[in-house]
Amino acid sequence: MPKTWKYNGSSSSGRSRSAATPGGSPASVDRTRQLPAAWSLGDQDNILAQAGRFGGWSLYLKDGKPTYTYNYLGLKRFTLAGQQSVPVGKATIRYEFAYAGGGIGAGDTGTLFVNGRKVAEGRIEHTQGMIFSVEEGTDVGRDGETPVVENYGIPAPYEFTGKIDKVTIDLQEMKKAEEAQENRRRAAFALKKAMLD
Repeated sequence: MPKTWKYNGSSSSGRSRSAATPGGSPASVDRTRQLPAAWSLGDQDNILAQAGRFGGWSLYLKDGKPTYTYNYLGLKRFTLAGQQSVPVGKATIRYEFAYAGGGIGAGDTGTLFVNGRKVAEGRIEHTQGMIFSVEEGTDVGRDGETPVVENYGIPAPYEFTGKIDKVTIDLQEMKKAEEAQENRRRAAFALKKAMLD
């Protein structure tokens, strides 16, 4: 069953530690996801960030251009960026990750859209299996702890300067075989965590 999380109005400018976001629960980074966001914008703005310097992802504007960076364990970053600035005024930016399977840590294709038009597409070579961080959550309108991206072009906490109307995160339904594999990974993760506690 697909899962959806929505952040509207004033809740979009704050901090959420929800584990119900891509990368916030075991193996969810390997699932197809869509991240649409609607807002009025500035040139350097952070829209949505998950986790931080040692693994995570961020959807943001860099020099007015829509940009998505996937930070793989702090070892390598994969960045997609539109070639043109987002038009002034209200805009909707969507990021989609199309995971085709392949097991823990497999990558696939990421795509950025502005107002329904594809503006960038590229390969995310690796994804983090299980979780990004137990200490850093999801930030809407900022990247408030260690940064996913080292060069946002604005000072910490890398806050959004425009107005976010809403951010929606949709995790799409998985195939039965992928769901069974994810359940096995979750069980293994829970066992390891219990042994460490």
